[in-house]
Amino acid sequence: MKSKYNNKKTMLDGITFDSQKEALHYSELKILERAGIIKDLELQPVFEITPKYKKNGRNVRCIKYKADFAYYDIEKAKNVVVDVKGMKTDVYKLKKKLVEYFHDIEITEV
Repeated sequence: MKSKYNNKKTMLDGITFDSQKEALHYSELKILERAGIIKDLELQPVFEITPKYKKNGRNVRCIKYKADFAYYDIEKAKNVVVDVKGMKTDVYKLKKKLVEYFHDIEITEV
């Protein structure tokens, strides 16, 4: 089945990535981690935008944003959140702004 954005799922190190571009970036980050340039590499970290709540007697689910990677850059002494993007949807643009505001982070797009 053809994907919505023409990306091709790719398996690397037993992990299925949504695209070849994402798998390639993962392999680059693994090299940086082995070289001691970054540490604490995390795949698909989740950031809550709004908590779950009740409205008029019904449950409303929380809204979350799932990035592709997060890690600590040793040389820059800062946490980095990365999203590998082929296409920036309107939903992604909105969630990015909300996450950056509420979590006081910057999302790096690759």
